[in-house]
This record gives sequence, structure tokens and C-alpha cells, in this order.
Amino acid sequence: MSWVYPTMLLVGAMASALVAGIFYAFSSFIMPAFGRLPEDDGKSAMNAINVAVYTPSFMILFMGTALLCAILGISSLFSFGDPAGKSVFAASLLYLVGCFGVTVLFNVPLNRRLAAANEGRDVSWPKYLREWTRWNTVRTIGAGLAAMLLILALVLGYGMEQPIA
Repeated sequence: MSWVYPTMLLVGAMASALVAGIFYAFSSFIMPAFGRLPEDDGKSAMNAINVAVYTPSFMILFMGTALLCAILGISSLFSFGDPAGKSVFAASLLYLVGCFGVTVLFNVPLNRRLAAANEGRDVSWPKYLREWTRWNTVRTIGAGLAAMLLILALVLGYGMEQPIA
């Protein structure tokens, strides 16, 4: 069973990095591209993505990483005296608060307001783009740092001097 924890760290690191990559794409070129479209086209494209994102492939990745980080964060409390344990705890907090929490508290409500705009409520498209991208960048950084800290925990806790098995 000595392979389970390092495997969880590796999967968590890879999953966090994938989530960070998806969000990075939005901040770096998808949202700027939507900003160049006519406003109604940009809003329609974003609303289409906000519906299409609820696929098993994305939700398992996004929510599964949150669940894994919660498990890793709790388990890290048993080794909090070690640098690897502190790294795992920090990574878990970064993903759960900086990525998952930001999504729930900021990006999803912005998406709901944009969807409601189709029902006659006015939403400033430039303001939406600015706010959504700002919070998306925060969650990109949270997920990216979580990935790095989980890799660091692997190096610190399971370095070359210590066999994994």
C-alpha cells in the first residue's frame, strides 16, 4: 500500500495541472477572442460554453480533483511536521479555495447573470469579460500552484534517497 499515497499525489498534481491549463486557455486567448466578437456573438459563445462545460469529462476532472485535494489535505494533517505534509496541505488549500472556491463564488454567479441576460436582464459585456477573466486567472494560478506543490511534496517525501515501494 506504500504506492497509494504517492500515486494520489501524482494524480492530484496532473489533474490540477490539467485544470490550470484549461483555465489558462480561457484567460490567455479564449476570453480575449470573445471580446473581439460583436457583443451578442460573444455572449452567445460564452453561454454555449457555460452549458457545454457540464460534461462528465470536465466535471470528473474538476470535481474529482477537489475531492482528491480534500482527502490529501486531511491526510496531510497527520504528517504536518514534515515539509512534504505542509506542501500537500498548502496545495490542497490552493485548489479548494483558490480554484474550486473561486469558481463557485465568482465565476459561476457571473455565468448565471450572463445567462439571465438572455431573459431581458442587462449585463455589461466589457465588465463581464473583465471580471470573469480576473477571477479565472485567480483560479488558474490556484490550480497551477497546487500542481507545483503536489510535485514538490512528491520530491520532498519520496525523493531519490527513499524508495517509493
